[in-house]
Amino acid sequence: MAFAFYLSAAIAIGATVMVVTSANAIHGLLYLVVSFLAAATVLLLFGAPFAAALEVIIYAGAIMVLFVFVVMILGVGSRERRARPPGRAWIGPAFLAAVLAAELAYVQATGRATVAPGQVGPAAVGASLMGPYLAGVELVSVLLLVALIGAFHLGFRLGERQTPGKKGGGA
Repeated sequence: MAFAFYLSAAIAIGATVMVVTSANAIHGLLYLVVSFLAAATVLLLFGAPFAAALEVIIYAGAIMVLFVFVVMILGVGSRERRARPPGRAWIGPAFLAAVLAAELAYVQATGRATVAPGQVGPAAVGASLMGPYLAGVELVSVLLLVALIGAFHLGFRLGERQTPGKKGGGA
């Protein structure tokens, strides 16, 4: 199972590098989804199925939908989308996701789903988050609050620029 771990880690690193180096925002978001799925696979291989499920549901699901909406609202890369033929953006992320799916099928078929001994359940995750890692959880919540306030401020300023003649940006 060490090979499966290293393969997942390599896919996560490669997809993350593609997120940072991608010129198109939508391509970067597709690679970010693959990176989140690879990180979930690593968590699953380490015996943390609950954390892997949270990674898929929260990050690859909810937060990516939020990112896609922000990209769509801001119109990032709209000129690039018209210049390129459709469908080519899916080739790289689809290949990496297929490799991850094949790896998960192999791990399930062999029956050895973890690299580390033991499983980490929801109770252990909750006890850790509300115990020794409470300060980190609170710092992340403050960071998310600051990001929410910043997004509201940027959205409010964007609304003011798109409605000429109105002051305050409201209806």
